[in-house]
Amino acid sequence: MANVALRPPPPLDKLPSRGQLSVRPWPDPVIDQLGHDPRSWYVETFWLCELGPSATWLMRMLAAGLEESPSGFTLSLEQTARRLGLGRRRGTSATFARTLQRLVWFDLARFDDERTMSVRRKLAPLPRRQVERLPADLRARHAEWQQTCTGAGVVDASRRRSRRLALSLLELGEDLESTERQLMRWRYHPAVAHEAALWAWARHTSAAAAAHPGGARSAISPEIDEVTEARQGSGRQQ
Repeated sequence: MANVALRPPPPLDKLPSRGQLSVRPWPDPVIDQLGHDPRSWYVETFWLCELGPSATWLMRMLAAGLEESPSGFTLSLEQTARRLGLGRRRGTSATFARTLQRLVWFDLARFDDERTMSVRRKLAPLPRRQVERLPADLRARHAEWQQTCTGAGVVDASRRRSRRLALSLLELGEDLESTERQLMRWRYHPAVAHEAALWAWARHTSAAAAAHPGGARSAISPEIDEVTEARQGSGRQQ
């Protein structure tokens, strides 16, 4: 994955701090396929150190908004600042503007005009130079995560089962992000959940494209019983 681009942020006095802002998706074919949802374990664990808490929580809010309204939505700046805990301080406008600046700085958002902002749906994995700035314990966890993603031991019974469950979830109507989150709730390692969800999504969309209208259900339907059983047991696992 290429390094995260640090584009010059707009001056603070050019950023809106009151009124409304139109938020639109900013597609990227690579990041949208391989990146991490702003509400994911990866972002909360590793990106948080780079973005800071306010910008991370803002990305989570924007991701939820785009999930609900995929073509875009209108954001109340004052209400959002209050939800971030920035609405009752002196200098709130400048503080919230700096939060918007950080999104632009890390190439997670861009301003198309003074009242329209395009936002990434996913965050890329941290590049090496940013991983090296993490605290020692997080660097070790990131190395473990990378090893889990690429090691030969990944393709084992746990991974195969996670893939089957991911296929079942998609067959039941879940989307890609909710499938990954559900696998993590079932205590699958975040890297395994991420890989399984991507694999299942590719398999699921390919099967749907090949299916004839009114034809038989896809071959992943028999896995529904397995996911139902896992859901019933999820309370015991948690």
